[in-house]
Amino acid sequence: MFALLATLSTLEMKQLGGGLAVAILLDATVVRGLLRPGLLALLGRPAWREVRFLRRLPSVAHD
Repeated sequence: MFALLATLSTLEMKQLGGGLAVAILLDATVVRGLLRPGLLALLGRPAWREVRFLRRLPSVAHD
């Protein structure tokens, strides 16, 4: 979607569209594909514990 902005005629829109497209591509590949799984592997089991304040929220049951 942001790559469509890069095809417009104004220079500002081209820069905005290109920058957003590159930022989303980097976020999807580097951060979510490499850094987050690696960090969770390094932290181990404590990374998967439930946060204490979330226990006080009411539970929602789906019927």
